[in-house]
Amino acid sequence: MTNSIENNQPSTTSTDSANEYFDLHTTGVGYVNRIREAEVKKGNNFMACTIAALRGSKSAVEYSYFDCRVSGAEASKVIRSLLNASKENKQILAGFKIGDLYPETFTYKSGKKEGRTGVSLKAHLLYLSWVKVDGDTFYTAPSKNGSAAQAEPEPEAKKEPVTTAGSAVG
Repeated sequence: MTNSIENNQPSTTSTDSANEYFDLHTTGVGYVNRIREAEVKKGNNFMACTIAALRGSKSAVEYSYFDCRVSGAEASKVIRSLLNASKENKQILAGFKIGDLYPETFTYKSGKKEGRTGVSLKAHLLYLSWVKVDGDTFYTAPSKNGSAAQAEPEPEAKKEPVTTAGSAVG
């Protein structure tokens, strides 16, 4: 995974001077699980998913889990089109970019950790550079400058099981 902090400076016009902000983006490769449409009482429903991001050496892969609200317009279309593949427990591997990462605590409701506090990493899924379903190319993002946005790896990891810890993305 790669982290980058970008300082987006405001434009020189006086009307845009209040739009100063910092972006924290993380890019990586991971398995997409738990694709769902999150229903909210107020506001619009949104697509959500969990990404089990691969990290470490190919011979000893480890995972970091991100519970994501899908925010990018194209990413939302792609994730929605993967809903059935997720329900069928197909292996979905993707190159991704997430932003606005933050931790959220929750309480385990069952199992060995019942009653204990856990931490879920929340983020916004901004972009998918490519997606493979059961090893077959499903989606490739159009390149911005003629080169691939992120190379497709050949991970030696086994399919990551669906995760259930944490709460809904908000």
